[in-house]
Amino acid sequence: MDVQPAFPTVRACIFDVDGLLINSEDIYTEIYNKILHSYGKPSLKWTTKALQQSRGKIGHERLISSTSLPLTVAEFQAEVANHHAPFTNCHPLPGVLTLLQTLSTASPPIYLAMASSTTKSFFATKTSHLPSLTSYFAPRTCLFRDDEDMQTKKGKPAGDIFLLAMERINASLTDANSGGEDIQRLRAGECLVFEDSIAGVAAGRAAGMRVCWVPHEGLREVCKGLEREVLAGNMNEVEERLLALEADRASIGPEVVGPIGEGKADGTGRVDRLVSEDGWAEMIGSLEQFDYARYGIRVQG
Repeated sequence: MDVQPAFPTVRACIFDVDGLLINSEDIYTEIYNKILHSYGKPSLKWTTKALQQSRGKIGHERLISSTSLPLTVAEFQAEVANHHAPFTNCHPLPGVLTLLQTLSTASPPIYLAMASSTTKSFFATKTSHLPSLTSYFAPRTCLFRDDEDMQTKKGKPAGDIFLLAMERINASLTDANSGGEDIQRLRAGECLVFEDSIAGVAAGRAAGMRVCWVPHEGLREVCKGLEREVLAGNMNEVEERLLALEADRASIGPEVVGPIGEGKADGTGRVDRLVSEDGWAEMIGSLEQFDYARYGIRVQG
């Protein structure tokens, strides 16, 4: 696929973590279901999880409210914390290591950063056994919700965390420029955000960056017919329609749906790739399907 002339070549890639780089979203679902079942509640619906992902306290409030759990947010978070052991077995999702390796050897170079709604310590719990993944990211360009610089910023779906990640990369470029080499600062349009959540896509769009959305199969299932709204960053519209869907389709649960395949993005089938009307965002089924040429990224070999 040829690079779209309306866009500058991508010079930096900024990654979410949970459900995008590692399989932690499935572990979260298992833990949430254990807690729900212990209170006699049914399994978590993907319509609920779709609005909870990447939202921190707001997401937990929604989960508790929609499932009628007799817990405060603090009590729910404490119960989740008691089930952290499975996160030490997180593993990279398909295509992740190949993508990172390829980006790390691109020429001109592609600068990498991480922007996650998790905490720094919890990230370590999930990834300390995965140096094959974390070694691609400089600590300086890894941002988490408890980062000092994030305390005066808004979380996703606001674009603050991605803009701050870009500034971290620019700061590293300034330091690298001490030898006199001319390295231009990054602009938002030269950054590509990789996200799996609806709120994350909205955050990337709010930051003025291009976005590659790689949703979980369960999320893709409940977002049939809403894909273009998600890609456009229309968070309010998506929320309204998912809330209506949750009310109308009480039978939808967190079951695993079939692999992505051919179809139309109108609710009648599945699609391998879908691009937003303005070209700023695309949905793909897996990072294995990432098209480097689309973003002007020159890969080796």
